[in-house]
Amino acid sequence: MNYTSFNKNEEFFVDMQRCIGCKACEMACAECETNGQESLIHVNYVDRASTVQTTVQVCMHCDDPVCANVCPADAISKDENGIVHTANTERCIGCSNCVMACPFGVPKKEESYDLMMKCTMCYDRTSIGKKPMCATVCPSGALFFGTRTEIEEMRPNSTPINTFIFGKEIVNTKVNIMMPKGSTELIIY
Repeated sequence: MNYTSFNKNEEFFVDMQRCIGCKACEMACAECETNGQESLIHVNYVDRASTVQTTVQVCMHCDDPVCANVCPADAISKDENGIVHTANTERCIGCSNCVMACPFGVPKKEESYDLMMKCTMCYDRTSIGKKPMCATVCPSGALFFGTRTEIEEMRPNSTPINTFIFGKEIVNTKVNIMMPKGSTELIIY
């Protein structure tokens, strides 16, 4: 019997240029009962000395998650819906391999728990057909959870991409970043 109603037509979209640094996403995430009142999403300043520009950092839910690949305890798993889950508390040994390996800098080791924690795309919500908490409270639309058709109508001058190039490594993700129309990948030097 299938207890989930995960909508495979809905995707997560991040538009970095729309982030206003309000941290509503962080507060909503911390209120989630499954996180132990820790925010698993982070708002960061780009260059605080010269700009007020902020960016929001969510787990990208990689197709081939390096965090899971380097875990010696096999504590990190990816499910059939493409969600890369936070470390299993019974297996995580707190080694921080995943923290160092992630090209997006997402996993954080919570010292008080001696455990790696990261965004799970609110699996407790998305698995029953609800939207992630952060996307429901974002006032600027920097975070959106919905269909490609919806985002194309909302952002006609942007293209969602989920291919990232880090040197010679190509990383494909479940989460999309909004880029200028016609973009196909983001090359990170």
